[in-house]
Amino acid sequence: MDAPRQPAEERQNVAPLDAPVFWASTVLLAVVLGGSALAPDFADRLFSNIQDGIVVNGSWYYVLVVAIILVSSVVIALTRFGDIKLGPDHAEPEYSIISWFAMLFAAGMGIGLMFFGVAEPVMHFLAPPHGAGGSVSAAREAMTLTFFHWGLHAWATYAIVAVILAYFCFRHRLPLTLRSALYPLIGERIYGPIGTAVDVFAILSTTFGVATSLGFGVEQINSGLNFLFGVPKSVGVQIVLIVVTTGLAAVSVGLGLDAGIKRLSEINIALAVALLAGILILGPTVYLLQTFMQNTGDYMAVLVGKTLNLYAYEPTDWLGGWTIFYWGWWISWAPFVGIFIARISRGRTLREFILGVLVGPTLFTLFWMAVFGNSAIELILSQGAQELGAAVQQDESVALFKFLEHFPLSQVLSGLAVVMVMVFFITSADSGAMVLNMLSSNGRDDTPLSRRMFWMAMIGVSALVLLLAGGMSALQTAAIASALPFSLVILVAIWGFVRALSVDHMKRQTLLLTNVAPSGGHSSTDWKARLRHLLYFPQRPDVEAFIRNAVHPAMQQFAEELQHNGADAQVNVSKGWDQASLSVMHSGEIDFRYLVVAQWHPRPNETDTETDDAEDAGYFRAEVHLNEGSQDYDVMGWTQAQVLHDLLEQYEKHVHFLHVLR
Repeated sequence: MDAPRQPAEERQNVAPLDAPVFWASTVLLAVVLGGSALAPDFADRLFSNIQDGIVVNGSWYYVLVVAIILVSSVVIALTRFGDIKLGPDHAEPEYSIISWFAMLFAAGMGIGLMFFGVAEPVMHFLAPPHGAGGSVSAAREAMTLTFFHWGLHAWATYAIVAVILAYFCFRHRLPLTLRSALYPLIGERIYGPIGTAVDVFAILSTTFGVATSLGFGVEQINSGLNFLFGVPKSVGVQIVLIVVTTGLAAVSVGLGLDAGIKRLSEINIALAVALLAGILILGPTVYLLQTFMQNTGDYMAVLVGKTLNLYAYEPTDWLGGWTIFYWGWWISWAPFVGIFIARISRGRTLREFILGVLVGPTLFTLFWMAVFGNSAIELILSQGAQELGAAVQQDESVALFKFLEHFPLSQVLSGLAVVMVMVFFITSADSGAMVLNMLSSNGRDDTPLSRRMFWMAMIGVSALVLLLAGGMSALQTAAIASALPFSLVILVAIWGFVRALSVDHMKRQTLLLTNVAPSGGHSSTDWKARLRHLLYFPQRPDVEAFIRNAVHPAMQQFAEELQHNGADAQVNVSKGWDQASLSVMHSGEIDFRYLVVAQWHPRPNETDTETDDAEDAGYFRAEVHLNEGSQDYDVMGWTQAQVLHDLLEQYEKHVHFLHVLR
């Protein structure tokens, strides 16, 4: 894979607008939303026809795409590729595991769990795809289907898009947008019309995917307020709720990622755990733990069969209303959640990232569904709460609150649930606006606040118009239909990603195994001088002087010799002499880069001295970096000749790698 160019806008203080992406996506959204608002009846019929056409003719394709995504995610995580980092080899995660998990969970499916945690198991229990409902076997099948829809397939879809984007952004310094996933296949053309089209599709898919979730959220908030305070359930109330919650999300936007999304996500995950624990303790605890284990076993036992089950021999409308909707919903959410998760995941290995996204959130999601779903089914099956089932079948948005009526402190629990849905609404809208903003700004989020506010407003308007045009049916259709073009992008991106990983792995192996000429090392250095260097802890000025007096002249000499032999080489130094780099351009192939950086490290304990200056409390190394990141060795104190030998050794390895790659 060729080394990517850095767009000129990367060097600017504020990210400029990607005008083609912004205006194309805005116009297309305006056409869809404007048509839906002006002709809601026609839009409703159109949405129904689109959904029917996709379900009848394209259900096999959605099933195949999601199956490929799941298999690809697992294979990448468990093979040799899993050791590669999302970023340079020396990069470390920016966020703790807890904060990372909270943010990806809140953005990934928070509202959905609140809306469907009770509704879906009950609806499958009373109306299974085949056979009579209301039985013990129907209860087991209901939980298996719920686990299937909310388990590994959902999170694998998020994981594959996120890991592809994070890899190309943090390891190859490409923009954090969907077009970057195509770089191994089309190279610099990602900055042309093809890349623009991909990012426009991503914006449309993200907007409608987030709008679908917000539609679910606002209906559930309305039902909760009706349950608690008698607020009528109506379109007018839902309009007000969309405006209010979107306004609150705008406040979160103004606070930024760490103070806004991160803080709200941590609060909401704490509330979610509290509500989950309350239902577990107040309900049939032992029974719920038993059913969770059995549900998990049932799910794992039928995973492959369910994945490819299209009910071809027993056609049913159930498939389109549930499984295909979910697959479309997850795919439509993938650009949004993928970019967001990628943004907060720098420094993790591919294995840590994929398994972290697959295992942790999946287990929490399934446990949530098991506790709420089995509790609701047990109420209907064993305690005669038939009114709960009837209420859920009539209006799924009331499911959670009708369920909570059967528990002590139901008003308190319902109030907590309403707050959680609102916070999930805010974090989803805020995260969605951030992602849309990045897609229209060359992958950067250091943009004017007004641009992010625009996308926040667009999300709110989309949810509002689709809700008015056709209610939940329109929202579901928007999610399914918008996923179709983006699914093609995902498949092509997976292919390109595997190709790029193969090249990356080959480079790593080359650096480890290639035999090259001896570098000379420190063999010519007096042993006493070497010992003094080992006991010396240089400060920044010492390393800067070394880079200026030894590293830079060595690089200049090496570059001049390369240029003399017809190579394209250049040397760059920072203003303060804390780093110097040599770049050798290989047209049509991967460029070579050798960078020496003044890197601070804390002193060993036995050498600590009391000081108020954090920098003086440590020491500096002149560390070597290549394209892949830090090589974790120090050249401080080497002679100019020794630096030249090291340069030659690393360049020799690179040339050998290019030979192997050819």
